[in-house]
Amino acid sequence: MFNLIKKDLIIQKTQIILFIPLIIFLILFARDISPIFIFLVAGAYISANAYVYDGMVESNILLNSLPYTRKLIVTSRYIGAMVYMVLSMAMAGAVLYLFDYSYDMMDMAIAAGLFFIFAAIAFPLFYILKPAYIGVVMFIGMIALAIGFQPAARFLERNLITITDFITSLSTTMLYLSGAAIAIGLYLISWIISQFIYQSKVF
Repeated sequence: MFNLIKKDLIIQKTQIILFIPLIIFLILFARDISPIFIFLVAGAYISANAYVYDGMVESNILLNSLPYTRKLIVTSRYIGAMVYMVLSMAMAGAVLYLFDYSYDMMDMAIAAGLFFIFAAIAFPLFYILKPAYIGVVMFIGMIALAIGFQPAARFLERNLITITDFITSLSTTMLYLSGAAIAIGLYLISWIISQFIYQSKVF
């Protein structure tokens, strides 16, 4: 499994070189953007690129000819995504710190939760859609998730009084733990769905 995870770093050398400049670009030219969005982009960068690359070169044909089970291939994707998310967010945090861009650990935690939700929706689609559509879906989905998070929360606060009363009755710790549990739960469900889709695919 370690070799499958390491493969994404090896085949993405060029894209990884562009990672730091991308973060610097967001800092310099979008100064008012939320650090949550920057961390979300950073966390999804390597994993999403790996899916796009595999779809373009049809590497799944090669992977399925090697002594790896389909279950292991999907598992390495989901575990690798978590590893890359942590490393990428740590690197992004270091760059933000060097450029004196204000953020705190809660921004990273919220971005991680948004990443799990984004990945839970996007990863199964990567096994269904053609490569030509993957980048478009990934880009639109990530932006919609980052931009729509706060407006959706305000909408719920105004219109769903019962739900918002229950949410506001929770302590801050319980609220964040509940959000984390939901995000991770969706990620695990997505993992199972991807396993089912990939097992039935013909290469």
